[in-house]
This record gives sequence, C-alpha cells and structure tokens, in this order.
Amino acid sequence: MSDVPRTVLHVDMDAFYASVEQRDDPALRGKPVVVGGPERRGVVAAASYEARTFGIHSAMPMARALSLCPDAVVARPRMSVYVEVSKTIMAILRDFTPVVEPLSLDEAFLEMTGTEELWGDGRAAAVQIRAAVFDATRLTCSVGVASNKFLAKIASDLDKPDGLTVVPRGAEAAFIAPLSIRKLWGVGPKTAARLEPLGLLTIGDLAAADEAWMIQQVGGNRARHLKRLARAEDSRNVQPRRRRISIGSEQTLMDDVVGADQVEEQVRRRCETVARVLRDKGKRARGVRVKVRYSRTFALATRQGQLLAATDEAAALLRAARALLPKFETLSVPIRLVGVSVFDLEDAGTPTQLSLFAPHSARPLETALDAIDERFGQRSVWRGDRAAVREEVERLE
Repeated sequence: MSDVPRTVLHVDMDAFYASVEQRDDPALRGKPVVVGGPERRGVVAAASYEARTFGIHSAMPMARALSLCPDAVVARPRMSVYVEVSKTIMAILRDFTPVVEPLSLDEAFLEMTGTEELWGDGRAAAVQIRAAVFDATRLTCSVGVASNKFLAKIASDLDKPDGLTVVPRGAEAAFIAPLSIRKLWGVGPKTAARLEPLGLLTIGDLAAADEAWMIQQVGGNRARHLKRLARAEDSRNVQPRRRRISIGSEQTLMDDVVGADQVEEQVRRRCETVARVLRDKGKRARGVRVKVRYSRTFALATRQGQLLAATDEAAALLRAARALLPKFETLSVPIRLVGVSVFDLEDAGTPTQLSLFAPHSARPLETALDAIDERFGQRSVWRGDRAAVREEVERLE
C-alpha cells in the first residue's frame, strides 16, 4: 500500500453534546444551548451553534457564558446518553473501514486507502458516511478528506456544521498556506503571541520562513515540527486501537474549599470514582496525579507520584494522593476544582510485585460496594469520615 496515494478522513460530530440535547428535546431547537455544570460554578462542556454566535465556547466558565447570552438554556450533561450515541457512530464508521482511530466520543480518523472499490474516492466515501450517521442518529457531522491526518483534521473544521471539505491532492501546501498559524498543532495562544509579532501570521508564512531563524525563535524541536506541518507533511498512521493512557475524575465545586482537610475529602471522593472505573475497565494504575484549580486566579496546579504497586483500590490511590497534598505551594486559598487521575495503566491480569510494606488489601470491600452500587445506584453506600457522612445525609434529606 506504500505506493498507493493515502486517503484519510476526519469525522467530527457538530456540537455533539448540545446537538444531542436539541435532538432529544424539540423545544431546544434553534435556541442557544449550553451543556455544562451548575450555572454559578460550572464550566461549558459544549455549546450549540446558536450559542457560539455569542462568543460562547467549551471550557468557558458558565458564569461568563451566561453573561454573554443571558437567554442561553443550560442543560446538565447526560454522559450515559452521549456514550451510547458515540457507540452507534463508531460502529457505523467501522462498517466503512476497520482502521478507525477514535479521538474522543465525537471524532475519529479513518484510513480509507484501498477502499475505493467499495466506497469510491474520499469524497464519495465521506458523503456516504455522513448520510449513514445522520440516518442512524439524526445528527450531523463534518468530514475532512486529505492525504494525511493533520490535513484531514484541519479540513473537517473549515465548513462546520454539516460540512465536507476535500484537500486537493498535490496542492496540499498551497491549500493550507492562507490559514492562520493557530490552525497548526502545537500553536496555542502563547506560541501564536510569540510568532505573530514576528510577521508569521499564516501557515504559508511559516513554510517560507528560514528554518535556522525559526530555531532561534522557538527552539529546534518546535521549529522543525512547525515547518513539517506548514509543508503539509504528516507521516503518522491511523491507529485503530489507541491505548488509554489515563483515567480521571474531577469536580467543579458548588462552593470553594479551603485547606488541606477539605481538599483531602474531595480527593477521597475522586479516588473512589477512579478506582471504580479502573475495576470496570479491568485496569490497574501505577501513578497518581492530583489537580486543583484556584478560584481567584483560575490557575491550575498539579502534582503526581508513583505507587508502590499497581492498584485498582481507592484506599491505595487515596494514600498516594494524600502524600501529594503537602507538595502544593498552597491549599489555604479558595479552590474551585479538585481532580484525581491515574496513569501508567496495565491490565488487571498482569502479575504485580507486592511491597512488603503494602497495607492489607481493601479490594473485597470495594468490590462489594461496586455490587451494591450496581444494584441500587451509585452512592447507595459510601465510606467517609463523620463530616462526609453528615453532608451526604443532609444532601439526601
């Protein structure tokens, strides 16, 4: 296949979460819909195209979004629904090619090289994929067709929503040359703010820039990476089985927490959630990361460490996470978000060397709690100190 011109598609659902909400509730159609957490403390997870006209975008504080559009309808996320719709979409994509690389619930790369006898050229395949997705879900997607992953992803974003863009074969560099450098992977706001005053406004400007001069400006690895992309070069394969590298849980809090004790209680809850997901996925983790976001500055701080042995137990995760808390410069100022994630994952069946100093396993208790949650709903039974129990009882009352 090395001599066959490549055809790669990037399929991207249009405002996925918000579109699902509008599909399921006809009263929301045509209205600015924002999917996210509580209005006072939440963050925007997705915004309908009607909401985007007001400048609302994902990761924006919900309070800011509502100040831009006071009439926006806030919909609480329904992740279980989005996951089921995503499974339907991914199954459709795999009907067209087995080489599908999901990037998230709502987007994926497809390697279509060699499928021309089945589906026609890239454009023809994209037309059929868009129709199949819409027929099954009543949702639209935008598709980019190109000779590599980088170009296909750029193309899918150029004609949203419900768009189809084909990057002409043999004219790839000319096609992307007029686009902003902010379209390049690796060029975020900080890098753009550094390059744009130097006259590097478009991808074409980067392609034409002297590489030695670029290295002086942004460093060798970054300069070479940007130059390759600016020349429309990307040799990466579509990976049909992307290995999950981390699992996490985070919560934007209704009220700020202050001090190590309050942060630790939030960390405990996140550890329980992450451990449950690990067991459900048949995974264990060797690394733990704690994340906090400060309320006044919105700054994010993280600390991470390694475990004595791979685990899927909340108690072991909590011990490791608790040891990280003194490493934060301060926990004595208001904190609006606390998160815990795990990394260095392995299959639960992988043999592990237990430490002589490892505490007695809490797994029998935790699997019993899993079974109770499965039958009666999450947090039917929970563990915690007296303050946590009192808080939960008050919430249920």
